Amino acid sequence: MPIFYTEQTKEFHLQTKGSSYIFTVLDNQQLGHLYYGKKIEHRDSFTHLLRFQRRATSSCVFEGNLEFSLDLIKQEFPSYGTTDYREPAFQILQENGSRITNFEYKNHVISSGKKPLKGLPATYVESEEEAATLEVFLYDSLIDVELVLTYTVFAETNVITRHARFINHHSSPVQLMRALSMSVDLPDADFQMLQLSGSWSRERYVKERALVPGIHQISSTRGASSSQQNPFIALKRPQTTEFHGEVYGFSLVYSGNFLAQVEVDQYDVSRVQMGIHPFDFQWLLEAGESFQTPEVVMVYTDQGLNHLSQLYHSLYRSRLVRGNWRDRPRPILLNSWEATYFDFTEDSLVEFAKEGKKLGVELFVLDDGWFGTRNDDTTSLGDWFVNSEKLPNGIEGLAEKIEALGLAFGLWFEPEMVNKESELFKKHPDWIIHVEGRSQSHGRNQYVLDFSRAEVVDAIYEMMAELLRKAPISYIKWDMNRHLTEIGSPAWPKERQQEIAHRYILGVYDLYERLVSEFPDVLFESCASGGCRFDPGMLYYAPQTWTSDDTDAIERLKIQYGTSMVYPLSSIGAHVSAVPNHQVRRVTSLETRGNVAFFGAFGYELDVTQLTDEEKENMKKQIAFYKEHRELIMFGTFYRLRSPFVGDGNVTSWIVVSEDQSEALVGYYQTLAKVNTGFRQLKLTGLQECGLYQIDGMTGTYGGDELMHSGLQLPNEFSGASALREDEQSGDFQSYVFKLKRIESDRH
Repeated sequence: MPIFYTEQTKEFHLQTKGSSYIFTVLDNQQLGHLYYGKKIEHRDSFTHLLRFQRRATSSCVFEGNLEFSLDLIKQEFPSYGTTDYREPAFQILQENGSRITNFEYKNHVISSGKKPLKGLPATYVESEEEAATLEVFLYDSLIDVELVLTYTVFAETNVITRHARFINHHSSPVQLMRALSMSVDLPDADFQMLQLSGSWSRERYVKERALVPGIHQISSTRGASSSQQNPFIALKRPQTTEFHGEVYGFSLVYSGNFLAQVEVDQYDVSRVQMGIHPFDFQWLLEAGESFQTPEVVMVYTDQGLNHLSQLYHSLYRSRLVRGNWRDRPRPILLNSWEATYFDFTEDSLVEFAKEGKKLGVELFVLDDGWFGTRNDDTTSLGDWFVNSEKLPNGIEGLAEKIEALGLAFGLWFEPEMVNKESELFKKHPDWIIHVEGRSQSHGRNQYVLDFSRAEVVDAIYEMMAELLRKAPISYIKWDMNRHLTEIGSPAWPKERQQEIAHRYILGVYDLYERLVSEFPDVLFESCASGGCRFDPGMLYYAPQTWTSDDTDAIERLKIQYGTSMVYPLSSIGAHVSAVPNHQVRRVTSLETRGNVAFFGAFGYELDVTQLTDEEKENMKKQIAFYKEHRELIMFGTFYRLRSPFVGDGNVTSWIVVSEDQSEALVGYYQTLAKVNTGFRQLKLTGLQECGLYQIDGMTGTYGGDELMHSGLQLPNEFSGASALREDEQSGDFQSYVFKLKRIESDRH
């Protein structure tokens, strides 16, 4: 069992393959934090790690004791207002107006396995031996409220998960004003905070900043995890690289408003906290009710950022993603959106799909515009019945024709939204999130349905399920094209209005859960104007996410690079689209567009009927290449080699290596051509040192040690001194994908 408890000192030691997490019960019966970092051997006591000292201006807990101040002690789940002046993990408003609490240790339970979270996504186990769980029960006798802190240790990795649950045993209600999922006090502030920030079409850019005294914070108050900030932060040492050095990762399995922050105090202690954003949040706990916080996944490694990412990739790919599609290669899809937008007929779609089938596509997806009277974005959201003028034989008729071609059929929905010009809104104008008497802001001419109400979720579920029961639909693209404003609901009393944002996302999870349960063979892809809700919570229901509406190959280098910090390639929806690109108007070659999109869940979003014969032949080759290597891409180990966020960002490179190191794919991308440069080489990683490899398109063989320590010799760049040779690279936006195959595993 990777969880040790020492009764004499009341210490808990959580131990993974490479990390230790230690905390204790303090003299005031609250929990104190002792250590989180590289694995250390268990011993009877770590109490020497708990430090006390009399300090000027400190307030102290015990009468006559001038050393025991919570302002100095590293804590496990700090409370408000009793000598600790830093921000707390929780805050409870009581009937008398007090916010002071005293949760004391009561008991604990250590068990094998991991329990699911009711109504919330979370990591899981398939056998009890995979993990061990510690539940620590704390109790405030004055208000009769219980706090349960839960830790799960995935022993074979460096992963520890945390969440909290509040239970009101009293006859009177209390208000949760702040209910984060975790807090940990690290003993110093010699870190750089890494975050994934951006906006629509430039999601998850890697940003770093050094910690200084004060609060460093990222968050979302948009009702979704957002493209502006992703619910993930990492703390890395200044000298940490992709391959060496200490780094801590914190990832929230949640899709709504969130807070991730690091508070550096006057003694350089770094308090890391994460959970539901307390801004505009309160939760009324009536007698007998409980509140469950989302899960935080914590990872520690001393082997650099790549290893941190690989630990997240492995866990999320196999123990967060669920269902029939978790371990299956994903089909190569052709999406209609950028080819047709709203302008299509059944006949044109069938012709479109026929051409895709000839090229090797496996799944045809009909995007927006098939329902109600939808011919633009002003109408019909919420009316999930077919537009018979466009599709006279219905979705089932179209789907059957697509399947007769030998293709699977997929369909776009935006279940959480409604247009005012729709039958649904005319029948139920109060079903949108709004505040009575206030204006109703719109985005993309649409409004957000009030998923805090069960009847609204039920209605959307029945419309979607009816279609899925009748038609052979194999894939659903679930879109969400605007964030929440005027957050309120007439269905809830005034004292619960600050619960609506969280109840909304619980409604989204409920709809997802019901659909994936009834239709387990459907592949769901989540989308929110592209990557505006790319988070672990969504992956629990939809094993892949549309990474960004920006499909330009050069912009996608940064987007996919940043996304890979936490999320596996199998979750990264990546398509080849038309040029000039619809977002940035850039023209790149079909080869480069494919070379970028290969490293994800691959597909196309262009009018294949308008391609030249040469482009069609190249597209056939791309599809054949991806089919040959998609299991390697999905299940291999991914390493980042060159960053578009470092230096001038002109070169990006990465590699994915099979588990047995027998195969690898290297992606190399250069944004702008350089004149008269030196010879270039790229040091690889992850290969077998003593292995011998062949590289497609290159003569000879290469040792794994040579490729990793000396490097892969890249083709020459055009020097400008003579006529261009066939073996020279020229022009902007160039790329290569190198295929490595091991032909000998032991040369020694």
